[in-house]
Amino acid sequence: MINQDIESKIKNLESEFKKSIKTANDESEIESIRIQYLGRKGSISNLFKDLELFPLDERKQIGKKLNDLKSHIHTTLSKYQKTSQKKETSQQYLDPTLPGDRLPIGRYHPITTVLRKIISCFKSMGFSIAHGPEVETEYYNFEALNIPKGHPARDMQDTLFIDDNIVLRTHTSPVQIRVMENQPPPVRIIAPGRCYRRDTPDSTHSPVFYQVEGLCVDEGITFADMKGVISTFAKQLFGSQMKIRFRPSFFPFTEPSAEYDFTCMICEGKGCRVCKGTGWVEISGAGMVNPEVFKYVKYGSERYTGYAFGMGVERLAMLLYEVHDIRLFYENDVRFLNQF
Repeated sequence: MINQDIESKIKNLESEFKKSIKTANDESEIESIRIQYLGRKGSISNLFKDLELFPLDERKQIGKKLNDLKSHIHTTLSKYQKTSQKKETSQQYLDPTLPGDRLPIGRYHPITTVLRKIISCFKSMGFSIAHGPEVETEYYNFEALNIPKGHPARDMQDTLFIDDNIVLRTHTSPVQIRVMENQPPPVRIIAPGRCYRRDTPDSTHSPVFYQVEGLCVDEGITFADMKGVISTFAKQLFGSQMKIRFRPSFFPFTEPSAEYDFTCMICEGKGCRVCKGTGWVEISGAGMVNPEVFKYVKYGSERYTGYAFGMGVERLAMLLYEVHDIRLFYENDVRFLNQF
């Protein structure tokens, strides 16, 4: 049987604690209550000191009750402390004179940056900018470029069809046809834009890519004029050390046709994985506009000649920034994009 006096003290202590904690308004008051009841000289500690005054069998019963009360006080204080912290946080004073949080600064995607540089180079040489739809008809994407149905050149471009007559454009060459339909010579335009082909992604290929097509039509235009424009562009973008080379090729919309390469800036022409050990990176094709194309737009091929060329923006970005894998431009890894 527990001594009635000590049992009364324990009950009174519990009752006093309940009243005290209900009136606590902040963390400092809660801490004062903790010290009052659980501190070294607190009420609970003093009662534990009095245990030695009681017989052994009563000590166990009194000790259990004191430990239960101590545990209850500790748990209750913890709950009130958390509630008080949330309350103080929600009621923090907002000083309107303090500076706001600094917002992250946006930046251009590397492909956008290179595209803007390309456009700037050609505008400085007198070219204007033309745009066209990304979803094209077969007529503009193929037929008007001297690639009729059944032509083997269609196999050179793995096309994504919307239906039998509508495609996702495989190049921006259709823009050239649209411009020539509505504008008599002279014509001097570039057509930047996004293109689509059914390619398997690897380090140098992507099913979605950016291309810039160039077209110049006037009296007396020659292949040498085209070489001069492409060479000037290469040196403006990469520096005077950049070299270019032309290789004979075939395209239905140009005759004669060529493919042109730039020195691989990643290995400086020594040979690497990007240039496949050749020291050169293929940019795209070029050539003199085929007279058959002029027939579709009603240009007189006896009077006018012209050249056309294309280039892949991603390939140029890889050279300019020494990036070894084209897929990095489309993975949206912030760690990669923050480098530009």
